[in-house]
Amino acid sequence: MKNLKFTLILLSMVAMLFSGCSYRVLDFTLISTKNVDLSQASSFERGDQRVEGLDKVHLIIYIPTGRPNLKEAVDRAIETTPGCIALVDGVVYSKFWWAILYGQMSYLVEGTPLIDKSLAINSSNIPKYGRITIDKNGKTESIESISSSEFFALKNKIVKGSKETKFENSINLK
Repeated sequence: MKNLKFTLILLSMVAMLFSGCSYRVLDFTLISTKNVDLSQASSFERGDQRVEGLDKVHLIIYIPTGRPNLKEAVDRAIETTPGCIALVDGVVYSKFWWAILYGQMSYLVEGTPLIDKSLAINSSNIPKYGRITIDKNGKTESIESISSSEFFALKNKIVKGSKETKFENSINLK
C-alpha cells in the first residue's frame, strides 16, 4: 500500500514536469497587421490553402528568453504568401510545454490568406538581387536584376558612406 502511494505521487510529479497545453485563444473573421484599403475589397481574392505563422520563445530552467508576440505570428503567416494583406476565417492558439529543464511558449496563427492581386503581381517581378528605381511619388520606374557580388558591393558602399542620421534624411530621391 505504501509503495502504491509513493508510485502514484512519483508518477503525478513526473506528469507535471513533462506537461504541456494548447488552447484556442481566438477565432477571427479578418485579421491583419498591415494597412488594408477596404475600398478595394472587391478586388481581393482568397488563397487556396491555409497558412500558419508561429512566434515562440524558449524556457530554460523555467526562465523565459522573451515573450511570444501575437503580432509577429500574424506577420509571419501573412508573409508566407506574396500579395497577402490579411488572413480570413482563422484561429489563434497559445501553446506551452515544459520538460524539467527546457520548454517553449508560442502563439500559432492559422488562416486563409486574403490576396491583393496588384501587390502579388508586383512582388513576382522583383529579383532576388536587384536595383529598383523609385520616383518622387513612390512609383516604380525600373527593376534591374544584378548579381549577388554587385549587390553586396553596392550595399557595402552605402553602409560605409552612411552617417548616423535618420533613415528618411539619407534617402536621395530623383
